[in-house]
Amino acid sequence: METTDRNKHWENIYRTKEVHECSWYQPTPTTSLYFFKHLNIPVTASVIDVGGGDGFLVDHLLDVGYRDITVLDISASAIERAKTRLAERAALVKWIVADAALFIPDTTYDVWHDRAAFHFLTSGIDISHYVETVGRHINPAGVLILGTFSEQGPKKCSGIDIKQYSESTMTNLLNDSFEKIECMTIDHATPFGTTQNFLFCSFRKRDVVT
Repeated sequence: METTDRNKHWENIYRTKEVHECSWYQPTPTTSLYFFKHLNIPVTASVIDVGGGDGFLVDHLLDVGYRDITVLDISASAIERAKTRLAERAALVKWIVADAALFIPDTTYDVWHDRAAFHFLTSGIDISHYVETVGRHINPAGVLILGTFSEQGPKKCSGIDIKQYSESTMTNLLNDSFEKIECMTIDHATPFGTTQNFLFCSFRKRDVVT
């Protein structure tokens, strides 16, 4: 899907559906929060949530004291919804409207979190660009938390194709810059009574890229 088409697609989604009508709706992002706690990520860490949209991770991170948070999404409407929900706390967050496939940060991060944005990148060029960007813009010993549909998950989401991952395919893709910490599969219950099987992995940035 071309960049302009991706933008139009997601703008339409967020303009026509309420947050609880989206399959990814999750008021408490349990798995993501598990990784933050399990990895002892300090509240002083710089965090980017890629594809965060109007998701609730930012709320929970603010609740426990994180203050260097960036939320990126392709949809301006999604970000505006999140800002409205957070009210005055929205000023504590840096908001970026950008396509994850093309995004080039102007800084580096201690934590790069992505729940269900990466698997929408299906072309080799987009995937390679994303992986290279992550490798360049996470600090040494920083953490990547990546959640995608597993090989037992859906092949489409929100009407478009996705790319499924296994622990081995994800690890091999990131192996040049990252060391795997932990992987797990979880079933996400959608608001429609269905389940989607996700693969979540955490990685540590290598000090020296090989």
